Amino acid sequence: MASGPASSHSKSVRQIASAAGIVGLATLASRVLGFVRDMAIAWLFGAGMVADAFFVAFRIPSTLRELLGEGALSAAFIPAFTRTVTREGREAAWRLASKVLGTLVVVLAAVTATGMVLAPWIVQALAPGFGQVAGKLELTVTLLRIMFPYIFLVGLAALFMATLNSLGHFLTPALSPTVLNAVMICAAVLVAPRSSSPVLPIAVAVVIGGIGQLAIQVPAALRCGWRPAFLVAPGDPAVRAIARLMLPGVAGLAVTQINVFVGMLLASLLSQGSVAAMTYAFRLVQFPIGMIGVAIATGALPVMAAAFAREAMGDMKRALHDSLRLSLFLAFPAMVGLTIFAVPIIGLLFERGAFTRSATLLTASILSAYAVGLVFYVANRILAPAFYAMHDTWSPVATGMASVGVNIATSLLLMGPLGAVGLGLATAAAAAGNCLQLVLRLRRRVGLLGGRAILWAAAKVMLACLPMAVWGLAMRLWWPVLEVSHLPGRLALLVVQLGVSVALFGATASLVGCEELGWAWDLVRRRRGQVPS
Repeated sequence: MASGPASSHSKSVRQIASAAGIVGLATLASRVLGFVRDMAIAWLFGAGMVADAFFVAFRIPSTLRELLGEGALSAAFIPAFTRTVTREGREAAWRLASKVLGTLVVVLAAVTATGMVLAPWIVQALAPGFGQVAGKLELTVTLLRIMFPYIFLVGLAALFMATLNSLGHFLTPALSPTVLNAVMICAAVLVAPRSSSPVLPIAVAVVIGGIGQLAIQVPAALRCGWRPAFLVAPGDPAVRAIARLMLPGVAGLAVTQINVFVGMLLASLLSQGSVAAMTYAFRLVQFPIGMIGVAIATGALPVMAAAFAREAMGDMKRALHDSLRLSLFLAFPAMVGLTIFAVPIIGLLFERGAFTRSATLLTASILSAYAVGLVFYVANRILAPAFYAMHDTWSPVATGMASVGVNIATSLLLMGPLGAVGLGLATAAAAAGNCLQLVLRLRRRVGLLGGRAILWAAAKVMLACLPMAVWGLAMRLWWPVLEVSHLPGRLALLVVQLGVSVALFGATASLVGCEELGWAWDLVRRRRGQVPS
């Protein structure tokens, strides 16, 4: 009897870590290309009017991609698809997928058409300060209309992603965002410099990249047994059940994005370039969110949904417990690294062309503010899907709306004395409040979550972060002496600084007995010499 829980625990860790490893590697490729994309945009437009306009326009389709591709559709569809496979067989599950696909085509087409018509009002609502600069509002509206069809494409791609993840296929869906970034990089480097309006080819590339994101997943779905069928069935009970789960799910998982929109709206009232600086900073924070939170949540949701379908609540709680411990183990050192090394990271990635040193310092200070909340951003990515696995979509909505109120109040309080940095801190505070509410509600719903073990593991991770923090602070004193102007030297210096930080963290984590280090090492040993299918 004693070996049962341990065996189940080990299996839970392996399933989640294996899926998270695949998704994390694919996400790494996507995020690296995303940085290259943003480097090209920063080189072209810096942190000025055109960059502000592009990032506000791109924020809307990008947000839907994050909500659908990394959250709400998967949270609603995966439990329903998994339950259908378990109870009725794979053929019935594919029929359900076809009904959702046909219905989604109609809904997304209507949303896209409506958005293109209402683009001027959408921009005015999101960035009211743009009307004070000649031509800025009009440019943003034009860019938004060009990019709005991406919403249609990414919505369909998200459904394929959720279906493939339900069947245990993670690699291809996780790689699909790399197509978007690759197309945008080509447009920024090869086409935009030759255009009379360089930002327009990049906007067109967003739509072309969306086509690629959808197309890359179709062969994998065909290999898994899908056959093209578009059944428009909005009245189907299963489709309506998914919609009921998904709509509040969007609100629940949109908390981070809503808070970012609040920051962007208020930043449009600040000095020129504030919106662009906040966007560059949040892009960097999204890197560990994707590599850790999204990757682990993607692996954990099917495990939790399957356990709930089997009425195995103990297995579900173990999956959640293991996911949280693994995410905290990775998020704390990432938070320390982003906070301490913000200036050299921003300088290396963006400081060239139209992106000046003052833009680097502004963006780095905002990045440090955002990074304070990194642990909570990551935890929220895992806690919210735990509710969706149990078909409870309203709890994350309630906590999320409360955190939006915290964000608005804190932003208005801090933006006066701290400017855009205060908006970043307000977003972090809202994420922390949301995390606390989710934990309390989840404990009332399923009972004890092993909180003491999680807190003890978190304390050991924080202790393991101390040497790397001391090293980083020491390096900050030497930056004026060590910093060089040429790119290879700056890259080498940052690699050394980060490499020593990682080594210090790993060694200290081993000394203080962080079990999660062993989980990660076991996964590496098992996967050595294997290629994910």
